[in-house]
Amino acid sequence: MVIEALWAGGESLDSVLERRGYVDVAALGVGIEVRLMYAREDNFTGRVLYPEGVLERAWLHRDAAEALERAGRLLEELAPGVHLLVKDAGRPMSVQRAMYRAVAGSPKARYVANPARGGGLHNYGLAVDVTLADGNGNELPMGTEVDYLGAEANIDREEALVGRGVISETERQNRLLLRRVMCEAGFSTIRTEWWHFNLCSREVARRKYELFDF
Repeated sequence: MVIEALWAGGESLDSVLERRGYVDVAALGVGIEVRLMYAREDNFTGRVLYPEGVLERAWLHRDAAEALERAGRLLEELAPGVHLLVKDAGRPMSVQRAMYRAVAGSPKARYVANPARGGGLHNYGLAVDVTLADGNGNELPMGTEVDYLGAEANIDREEALVGRGVISETERQNRLLLRRVMCEAGFSTIRTEWWHFNLCSREVARRKYELFDF
């Protein structure tokens, strides 16, 4: 269901999202921090895609939020003082369209799910872009920034990247820690982005869940 139809009735966006089964990530209670990268210009599109007052929180479908909470608790056990830092979560299809238009015709376009083909799992609130941060909120070194477009972000080349001095062993171990807690919590990886985790496949999402849109 398009949430905008409900929101237009005068109910607050937050209450509509909660009623539709979405959870505010910052309210999970396991020290998860949120800094939405598309609310600023310093993302790979160079544009603000989440205007102020429209999407200021990270929302996930309840199923994904529960998995993220499990990951946060596991991280607390394995690496005290380190916490998850969420950079993007549920992404409205309206934003997906704006993102796709921003990179259309460029090499960046292959990194963005085509909204005309149903978009991706962010558009169901079932994917999260996440990294690690220390107790002061400083991001741990991971070899690249979140949303870096290039082979250095691939998870299947990390040993070779260390061998060539492109990333450090510490950076590789940080990636492995992130993957361990996320995958043990129920998420899966994608090859090209160390920070991106999916709860399920697109086929399952389209069969069982509603699009996140407003």
